[in-house]
Amino acid sequence: MHIFSRGFAPGRAGVLALLVLMLAGGGCVSKNSPQPELPPVAEVQACPAPLQEQDASISDAEEVVEIEVPPADDNQPLTVEEEQALLTQLDIDIEMDESDRSVVESYIKYFTHRARGSFERYLERAEVYLPAAREVFRQKGLPEELVYLAFVESGFNPNAYSRAGAAGVWQFMPFTGRKYGLRYDWWIDERRDPYKSAEAAANYLSWLYAEFGDWYLALAAYNAGEGKIGRAIAGTGAESFFELTSQNHKLSHRKQLRRETRHYVPKFIAIVKIMRNLEELGFKPLRLDCAPELNPLQVKGGTDLLALADAAGMKWDDFKKYNTAFLRYVTPPDAETTVYVTPAAKSGALAFLAKPESRPYAGWADYKVRSGDSWYRISRRYGVPVSVLKKVNQKKSNLLRPGERLMIPRTGSGRIPSSPMQETRALAQKRGDYVVSQGDTLYDIARNYGLTVATLKQANGLRSSMLRPGQKLYIPGQTRAQEARTRKDAEQARKAVVYRVRTGDSLWAIAQRFNVSYNELMRWNNLGRRSIIRPGDKLTLYVD
Repeated sequence: MHIFSRGFAPGRAGVLALLVLMLAGGGCVSKNSPQPELPPVAEVQACPAPLQEQDASISDAEEVVEIEVPPADDNQPLTVEEEQALLTQLDIDIEMDESDRSVVESYIKYFTHRARGSFERYLERAEVYLPAAREVFRQKGLPEELVYLAFVESGFNPNAYSRAGAAGVWQFMPFTGRKYGLRYDWWIDERRDPYKSAEAAANYLSWLYAEFGDWYLALAAYNAGEGKIGRAIAGTGAESFFELTSQNHKLSHRKQLRRETRHYVPKFIAIVKIMRNLEELGFKPLRLDCAPELNPLQVKGGTDLLALADAAGMKWDDFKKYNTAFLRYVTPPDAETTVYVTPAAKSGALAFLAKPESRPYAGWADYKVRSGDSWYRISRRYGVPVSVLKKVNQKKSNLLRPGERLMIPRTGSGRIPSSPMQETRALAQKRGDYVVSQGDTLYDIARNYGLTVATLKQANGLRSSMLRPGQKLYIPGQTRAQEARTRKDAEQARKAVVYRVRTGDSLWAIAQRFNVSYNELMRWNNLGRRSIIRPGDKLTLYVD
């Protein structure tokens, strides 16, 4: 299912006739009022660059969204086009006093002059995200011009944030976001998902309108919170937003609306006016038929996003621009989440998600960095490569601070991976094909199988050379292992003889006397080339 396809009817961004009714009625419009269609957009020959090819400043960069409230006046008179745009909207009697009108005018001048470059970036982002948001608002029966609230909130930047803690296109605070279904934790911030957050914003605005019965009051509550607006209405008896702002001085200092909230609706109106007159004001018309076509896929907890992007044939930077909600390179281990891929990447992504190895990290351990810790030491302790630790924790530096907390990935089974040495040792026990006998040494075993001691230790996950009778060892190379078993069986078929060393004896002479090999004699008695025998020592030999 292509839920974000180019199937939306192209239309020049503008204000619906419904806004006129809102203004005429003091801001109160019935949700059941008929919704006129937006006027069509002038035809454009080419679409903008795909999202992944756009400059990072358009789609990827984090941005603080607060601007001056109100913006400083540049003391320049309105141009003819700006005056016409202003008059087009103000020929209807709306309940604003002169100070409210001056704020609207100051924002028009701000976005068409000093912040013109910023507004042009907002328009480029809107071409990507506005069509899907407009469809959501339309399906929920909201006035479609309310989607322009995203210009006020973030300039349609999914990575935008405020110093107060709001984030995403629709600038949800953590509590409100969770209330409307947007998960926010160490793993993911769905407030930054432009598609899920648009639906949450539509639901929230619907509830606010039902609560206050006035769209402008609903917008003010979206900014300040329903509690703040409710208390202000109770304290003034106001029935509309502009009536409320005109009586704001009657409230106690604590209950008064902040200047930001008092100017929030005028700022929205100013942006709506600009959107009604984009081409007249020298802006390029919106190309809303060029939004990217994306396929939403449900992925299980603990999915490796880096591997998913690679399997889907997408560069990580491109994948990240479509999936701005993820804060780590792994999806939250405890729940399914949504990823967005292009149609061309869908088949590769689905094939990868069907594999068990798509979920290497089904859980995690919370680790507090101690004094003296290093990436290497933590990596060895948990058996997780340094590169993985750094990626999962989004760290580039080698610097670690005591008290800092790190995520340690678990394996798909949900347990913390043991160290590489422990994993190797456990595997060697399963496939071990040599049973250690009394007197066996790593040196002798390695020599008998044509291996080095280092190779034998590595193959069995051994740190020391100590062996215990009955211990199983894995001998690399099945042929050598089979030869060793045959040799051991042959030895056990021989007669064991205990020989007491006499004066003048040597290992070489004893081996010759009993017709056994010098190397076997040393192996049987756990001796090395530099070992010394003395009269009275006992040696074990296996003879026919």
